[in-house]
Amino acid sequence: MSRELLRSFGAAPVADRVVVDGKFFTGGGVTAGIDVALTVAAEIAGKATVEAIQLGIEYDPAPPFASGSPEQADPAVLADVLTRAELRQRDRAERVARAAAAL
Repeated sequence: MSRELLRSFGAAPVADRVVVDGKFFTGGGVTAGIDVALTVAAEIAGKATVEAIQLGIEYDPAPPFASGSPEQADPAVLADVLTRAELRQRDRAERVARAAAAL
């Protein structure tokens, strides 16, 4: 819901879970942190090592609902969440604007 705020920092937001841009690795969403960590580990140690790590932690995500992104969510659910998040999102946008202006 805040992906578009990345434009304030000169980034081009995308819906990918993991983005590698040169030396920068980023992820979208809470569990994408694991995906980013595995991607970084693959860069350092190779695919076989990361497959062993993934198996060791039994990381095999299978969300019970297809509502993990605005693109997938039911439109009514998305509208409800956006309405409830309006104040928080406004505050976040103001903070992002101040942070971007300070760069």
